[in-house]
Amino acid sequence: MADTRAVFLSIILEVIDDGYLASVPGLQGGFAEGDTVEEAIFNCIDVVKMIAAYRAERGETLGFNEVVLTPDTRITVAVPIGVA
Repeated sequence: MADTRAVFLSIILEVIDDGYLASVPGLQGGFAEGDTVEEAIFNCIDVVKMIAAYRAERGETLGFNEVVLTPDTRITVAVPIGVA
């Protein structure tokens, strides 16, 4: 398995006039909007991936909550799902 890393993010969700805003505290530029909660979260994750790629090119990391993924790594992920 290649050297693979993951970052555990805390994402703040806010209702805005035309949808939702998802942002990552402490990460400059780490925010995105969406029409639904799910879209805002996934758009925000895409932005974080772009920021991480940019920083990797410069030899930098995001600087928080990073773990190395191996074949034995197990993680728990909480994802909001609308049910109403």
